[in-house]
Amino acid sequence: MSGADPARPAPSRLVLPRLGFGAAQLGNLYRETTDEEAASAVTAAFEAGTTYFDTAPHYGIGTSERRLGALLQQHAREDFVLSTKVGRLLHPGPGTGDDMANAFAVPDDFIREWDFSETGVRRSHAESLQRLGLDRVDILFAHDPEEGPTEQAFAEGLPTLAAMREEGTVRAVGVGSKDAAVLTRAVRTGLIDLVMLSGRYTLIEQESSRELLEACIEHQVGIVAVSVFNSGLLARHEVPDDATYEYGAAPAHVLQRARALARIAERHGVTLPDLAVQFPLRHPMVDSVVLGMRTGTHVRSNAQRMQQPIPAAAWDEIDQLEPLDVRP
Repeated sequence: MSGADPARPAPSRLVLPRLGFGAAQLGNLYRETTDEEAASAVTAAFEAGTTYFDTAPHYGIGTSERRLGALLQQHAREDFVLSTKVGRLLHPGPGTGDDMANAFAVPDDFIREWDFSETGVRRSHAESLQRLGLDRVDILFAHDPEEGPTEQAFAEGLPTLAAMREEGTVRAVGVGSKDAAVLTRAVRTGLIDLVMLSGRYTLIEQESSRELLEACIEHQVGIVAVSVFNSGLLARHEVPDDATYEYGAAPAHVLQRARALARIAERHGVTLPDLAVQFPLRHPMVDSVVLGMRTGTHVRSNAQRMQQPIPAAAWDEIDQLEPLDVRP
């Protein structure tokens, strides 16, 4: 598998940096992110050339969009690429508790409602712009259609996104999901420019996305790879016994493969996370790897991983491994 150009233009002519900034942590994913941490992260991103930012209404029920938008307003609009998502509308909530049931440490001042209708998609976009305080986003993704009204997403949501692109409202449209089959179906509609693929094309897991990758080549649809650490499994060079995969305990054979990959990394003077962040970019349709980052330290660390030279011999060893069935 040959190395990809660092910034392959998607069909929309958008050029994305190799490393993108995932802003779920700015929505207080799992725990509170301070304003100082958020500001340091965005500043470090620009300093590192990480100028693609991804957010969503879902992240902290609007918190991520508001916080990220306020920080991006300090920069010239032409200096960054921004994506957000549609599919979940926000409505006033009870305001009596928190949103930790959805993994966000924010007050439950809002609730989510699935809506992939034309009206819902356009309303979601307009409300995102209000929260961001910006006049436009570059990319709109339909968010997790497999978890909501899937058929409405395909019958109404995707055609609406394509129409908005043709109207000039956004530059590119796509679908974000951890379900490779849903993404493959979306690619084959011919309506989208990009997919945001979560966890299905990583250093540890590739087989589940094989059909999707072939469809992306056929239709010239770009890929934004996310969750490349597979829920933390590949985030540290030393893989602990209690490492997680898919938000649960990693099966023994998956732990074994992760440790084998770490040994390959060691033989070639790099680390397991170095391999993990760069692996997806070896595919010619992968435009960017987006990592969730909470602080400036996280950004600088990930930027260093992305820039670490990986010997070709390391990739050769990895390519010779038997495909892994990641199922328990």
